[in-house]
Amino acid sequence: MYKIVLVDDEAVVRVGIRDRIEWQTLGFECAADCENGVEALDAIERIQPDVVLTDINMPFMDGLELTQAVKAKHPEMKVVILTGYDDFDYAQRAVKLKVNDFILKPITAAELTAVLQKIKAELDEQRKDREELDRLQRQLRESMPVLKERFLDRLATSSIREGELAERLTFFGIELPGPDYEALAIDLDLLERGAGPTAAADRELLRFAIYNVTQELLSEDDTVSEVFRSREEKVMAVLSGNQPELHDRAQELADKIRLAAEQFLRRTVSVGIGTPAVSLRHISESCQAAVSALEYRLLLGGNRVISISDMEPRSGRKADYSQEYDRLLVAGIKTGTADEVDHAVDTAINRHRTAMLTIDQSYIRLQRTLIAVMQALEELGCEEADVFGPGVNPLTAIYSFRTLDEISDWLKEACRRAVNSVAEARDDQCRQQMKEALAYIHDHYGESELSVKTVSKQVLMSVSYFSAAFKSHTGKTFVEYLTAVRMDKAKELLKFTGLRTYEIAAKSGYPDAQYFSVLFKKHTGDSPTEYRQKTSAERA
Repeated sequence: MYKIVLVDDEAVVRVGIRDRIEWQTLGFECAADCENGVEALDAIERIQPDVVLTDINMPFMDGLELTQAVKAKHPEMKVVILTGYDDFDYAQRAVKLKVNDFILKPITAAELTAVLQKIKAELDEQRKDREELDRLQRQLRESMPVLKERFLDRLATSSIREGELAERLTFFGIELPGPDYEALAIDLDLLERGAGPTAAADRELLRFAIYNVTQELLSEDDTVSEVFRSREEKVMAVLSGNQPELHDRAQELADKIRLAAEQFLRRTVSVGIGTPAVSLRHISESCQAAVSALEYRLLLGGNRVISISDMEPRSGRKADYSQEYDRLLVAGIKTGTADEVDHAVDTAINRHRTAMLTIDQSYIRLQRTLIAVMQALEELGCEEADVFGPGVNPLTAIYSFRTLDEISDWLKEACRRAVNSVAEARDDQCRQQMKEALAYIHDHYGESELSVKTVSKQVLMSVSYFSAAFKSHTGKTFVEYLTAVRMDKAKELLKFTGLRTYEIAAKSGYPDAQYFSVLFKKHTGDSPTEYRQKTSAERA
């Protein structure tokens, strides 16, 4: 049951409305009836109604002043204005205050009932939306630990752009200030391989126990860290601090974890230590290196702390991250980010410098990168010739360069052209979609249910993306543009036809003739009747 406060200085009108309307049947409770705005404001603060039904002309505080005060403090509260035909200037001001409806005096029970039914439908929808939002927020809170762990796992396996990274760290309340980072990977040495739910539960319990031990030991240490479980069921830890002290702390903490597992869980674990990372964006390299360190357990045995730097000197590093850099390069091209493209090329070329590859191996790896770029261009509908040049085969073009620096400059330039080509293709598609949207609006403006959702669905765009693109393309919001189109049509009909105002309103997409009249005067400065009289005089 929604609460309503009735405000009118005319006792006859106020009592008539209060007593003649079947409030409960309509889903309302008339919680108070007041004779002026001052009295109503006190009642509104006390009752907190859902709807305020107020006259405009009242002593002490008129309906517009009351509306302004209510909307300032309770913007979600519905306000319905009661007005006479002579109060049109008041009505214009009321539109600016975002009142929800107008009812012209003298009021009939049928008119008020129709308005209340519409208001109730809006309140029901808003309540449903709030309940859905509350449900989603509750689910989000309940899912936060899982979402945080998924994000950390993603951080450990791929590079994330600076903007998104900062946003996600803030969202999950993760503080890893750096400036240096190092990863640990912890794994049980031996798990029983029995089948059945009991054995599976025992394995899960052991993994969870290792996670808890690691989390507790790191929380007691001064080193800033985050602990999570990876998709490969390993416990991962990201440590933050300053090198070379950070590497020493990583060694000490890894040994503490190993000893605690042996002492409290009667199990042995091995701990891999990754390479130092100079930024959180590159912590994935350290995490993957830590996991790689665990593979040497096969040679060294379990119950050990294994540092990748001990097993794989930098000059002979086995790990090949070229596919990851190719993915970053393609992602930069698709998102139109030149800086990301340059960074991906630099990283890939630097990997070539330090990988100690032969000339033939370098060419093969570079050709893999070029194939990834060419496939991305084909998927996006871009011409290869626009990127690499007419008649140029990029797979053989690299043989004309004598140094990696020359190849780096050539690849960067080509990828920048790819970024521009992708952006132009996307802009062309957007312009075509906007052209279709405008045509659809001009063909369907007379349909009262026409909305931004309808048009965005028609041109196969999301509502939010369509709204932004439409404003950029036309300089107006969807509602502003649709209103302008409808008003132009209404002016044309008023000028050249003898249709009645309510007929013109319907043809212009407004089933409510009164609302149409208010909107028309707001848009043109004249009422429909005044506009027709003026244009008739001009033609005469």
